[in-house]
Amino acid sequence: MNNIILLVLCFVAGILLRRARLMPDNAPATLNSFIIHISVPALTLLYIHELRLSADMLLVTAMAWLCFALAVIFFRVAGKYFKLSRSSIGALILTGGMGNTAFFGLPMIEAYYGHEGMSTGILIDQTGSYLVLSTVAIIVAGIYSSGRPSVAGIMLNIVRFPPFIALAVALLLLPVVYPEWLLVVLKRLGDTLAPMALLSVGLQLRLGHLAGNGKKLALGLGYKLLLLPALLYLLYVPLLGAHGQAIQITLFEAAMPPMIAASIIAQEHKLDPELAVLMVAAGLLLSFFTLGGWWWLLRGV
Repeated sequence: MNNIILLVLCFVAGILLRRARLMPDNAPATLNSFIIHISVPALTLLYIHELRLSADMLLVTAMAWLCFALAVIFFRVAGKYFKLSRSSIGALILTGGMGNTAFFGLPMIEAYYGHEGMSTGILIDQTGSYLVLSTVAIIVAGIYSSGRPSVAGIMLNIVRFPPFIALAVALLLLPVVYPEWLLVVLKRLGDTLAPMALLSVGLQLRLGHLAGNGKKLALGLGYKLLLLPALLYLLYVPLLGAHGQAIQITLFEAAMPPMIAASIIAQEHKLDPELAVLMVAAGLLLSFFTLGGWWWLLRGV
């Protein structure tokens, strides 16, 4: 609950600071740059180093990858049908395909399932969210950016992407035991992601942006908060016959609002920044209601 209160306070603080004109215009860009270059790499080094895979957790670890793949298919088709720009389609794929499974998801898991459910949530982050963010998400961002880079250009962007570099380093360091001081430093740096990201979202939020983005926002959030978890439910429960608390939490995590870091990547690549910010802000607010509904529906799984 404390983490949720922190998110709300930072989000509101960003809105108030913008309205009072107490922050420079480039403050969101500066905050986003710190998050991409410092906060996310620190969390990647911390979480991936603790990675432990087992065969019985394949469905849990596959969730984030399936969500992103389904988002690519859905928004490419929907984008053509609704005649959306490449920029908007790219923003919707990134924000609609990646959930806030850590800084919003973990507190919500603890609130609904208790502390014993946290290990499943952490596994989803370690083997799903951050790996997707560091690899295929940056590929999609490069493909849909206005520059339309070549394959070589996309690959260069990936290997220069700070979270991807951190991922490679973390995998190389798997056999190495981190000293206690390094764990503390990485944890402290990683803890800056949530407050700084919500502050950045609040600084950028303009209610006037709703006027031109209402239909796209409804499409994106309708998919992320309702359709996507429903599709995963149909795949996991009736088709694959998966049951138990780990599956409940996995599907619960699939219903999380858009990942803040995914929105930042969209903004960094000029993929409809207004829509990317709205997806995060509106998604966080709506998810307080939709997650309660999904928890109730998943009780019998």
